[in-house]
Parts: sequence; structure tokens; C-alpha cells
Amino acid sequence: MKRHRIIILGSTGSIGRSALDVVRSYPDVFEVVGLAANSNVELLAAQVNEFSPAHVVVVDEDAAAKYGQLGLSVACASGLAALDDLAAVEVDIVLCAVVGAIGLHSLLSAIDAGNRVAVANKEPFVMAGQLIMARARAKGVEVLPVDSEHNAIFQCLQGAAPEAVQCIHLTASGGPFYGRDRDTLHTIAPAEATNHPTWDMGAKISVDSATLMNKGLEIIEAMWLFDLPAEKIEVVVHPQSIVHSLVEFTDGHILAHLGVTDMKFPILFALTYPERVSTPMARLDLTTMKDLTFSTPEFDDFPCLGHAREAAAQGGTAPAILNAANEEAVHAFCREEIPFLAISDVVGEVRQQCAGRAATDLETILSADRDARVRALEVIHTLGTVKT
Repeated sequence: MKRHRIIILGSTGSIGRSALDVVRSYPDVFEVVGLAANSNVELLAAQVNEFSPAHVVVVDEDAAAKYGQLGLSVACASGLAALDDLAAVEVDIVLCAVVGAIGLHSLLSAIDAGNRVAVANKEPFVMAGQLIMARARAKGVEVLPVDSEHNAIFQCLQGAAPEAVQCIHLTASGGPFYGRDRDTLHTIAPAEATNHPTWDMGAKISVDSATLMNKGLEIIEAMWLFDLPAEKIEVVVHPQSIVHSLVEFTDGHILAHLGVTDMKFPILFALTYPERVSTPMARLDLTTMKDLTFSTPEFDDFPCLGHAREAAAQGGTAPAILNAANEEAVHAFCREEIPFLAISDVVGEVRQQCAGRAATDLETILSADRDARVRALEVIHTLGTVKT
């Protein structure tokens, strides 16, 4: 196997750390060309010392100044423009793992430079999936999903014609509160919402999993990744998190992807595709599986999923508005400014206040994102005042 030159955007986050674990296990397969982080310069410095990348970016300006004081042999560039420049450095693959909407520009920068991309952050696809895939096709760039569900679907679809797909079934663990009476969730603390029962994820994704917004965003992402209408994408709650997703075909066959709950598996697949490499990682032991259960989520219990469904059907800038409102609401909840159940209230109110329009270009999408964030902060302030 040839040596893969890689750039990791978001190297200090959950996906970035797992990706470097993969690199560490295959020193002859990967060469780290660039690393980027937002503000965790202590961890980034340790990564730089271990992997000796040629390029380093710290997005946060204050954190970049701290990095400069550490006396490392590799200096860092700073700011979002530097992140875009790093994504455009010629390599074999760019792993895009920057959480949130701020990862959109760097993803597009990597594609415009002709770099193959492995995408772990779903928010850019929610905002501008049509634009992303159009640019990728124009540049002849492969877009490989890293998210466990989309990676599973990608593998199940190998060799299948699009018209042969009856339905995609995205599996959801249900998060830490599945099965609890919604009336008991008013006093949920951020530490409880981020304590995922089966996956080790960052705070934002963990909260999205608890509200099931994560699945709503994944529906929209899957629409663009696999060129399917929303009505062909279903969500099923599967608490065991062993089946990572399923594809049902028009002839009645269903292919399921099973595996352990370890993001290093989809990361390794995406970074080495189309080859498969032998791995020392722990494998799924079929003899230990006792129950595999599936159920339909109730929109009354998970209103965020309903909001996402509606935004997917509306199209245009509606998904960007949805994503912006949710990001601001989740951040406010994590700062204990609003209660857990208010996350869906913020999203619903912003969707009502912000009229969607055709997503004709990037600036239109970014304008909708900015407007939605302003409205979201106003709603959050009102809710916070009521809470006080």
C-alpha cells in the first residue's frame, strides 16, 4: 500500500484524536502533513511533537499566541483563512472534523484544490450539501463519509445502482434519555446530556444525540451524499448501537452494517479506501450479541427530529437556518443559559421567524446562517430571562 499523506482539520477533537490513533497504529501507511485545532494548544503541541507535520493552524487568535510561546519547531498560522489555506495543501486526503458550520469553508477549499475529502462534520452538508457535491463532481473529487452511519451506508451501497434503493434506515441509539418521560427532562444538566450510553463523542454531538437532532441532520446529509429524497431515508432507534445503518433495496433485500462502537473503524476505512487494511483493533464478537432491537422514534418525544424533517422537505436555506439555530441553542444549554427542553423551542421559534429561500449560492446560505444565529440569540436571551 502506498503511503497516504493526510491533513486533519480538528485534530484535538474526538474524531481527530481517533484519527491520530489510527495513524499511530500504521506508521508506514500514513504521513501527517498538517494539523489544525481551534484552541487546545496543549494537546496540539503534543501532537505536533509526535507527528511532525509541516503545517499547523490554530484558529483562535489568542490560543495561537499561546502556541507561539511554547517554542515548538513548527510555527502555526492562525484564523479561519489559514484553515482554508491548509485544506488546500496538496495531499492524498483531508479529514474534515471541525465541529459546526465553521468547517464549511475549509471543506470547500479542500475540494476546490482537488483534494479527496473524508467528512466527519455533518453541519456543512446540512447547510450546503447540494453546493458541496456539485463542486466535488466538477473537480472529480471523492467525498468519503466518516460518520459511522453514513460510512455504513456507503459500504452497503457499493456496487448498487441508485434506482435499486428502496430506503435507507439510519440507526439511532436514542441517547441517554430514550424511554424516559419527557416531563422528567426539565432539569437535565449538560453533564447528563453529554454522557452518551454507547459512543464517546464531543459535547455538541452528544447533546444532538440526546435530542435526536443528530439524526435529523444526518437525514439531510444523507440526501446529498447518496442523492436520495428525504422520503427514502428513515430513522430507527437501535439502543445497542451494533447495527450502524441498513440499506433496503427494491427487491426486498436489506443489507446491514455491524461493528463495534469505535470511530477508528470508519476513519480507517475512509482514509484507506478503496483498499482495506488488516487491523489489530478489537472486533465484534457475534456470540456475545443477545438482543438487537429496533423501534420508531416518536416526534412528540423528539421535536428536533420533526423540525429537521420539515426543513429537509422545505429545502433551500431551511436546513441552514435549522442548523444555525440548533448550534446556538446547544451552546446556550451547555453554558446553562437555557434548559434542555428549550433547545427544540429555540429551533422552532427561529424556523418560524426566518423565512427560507432558494439556496442559489454560498453567500445566500451564509446570510441565512447569520440571520438565524441573530434570531436564535434573541430567543435564547428571552428564554434565559424567563428562566431567571
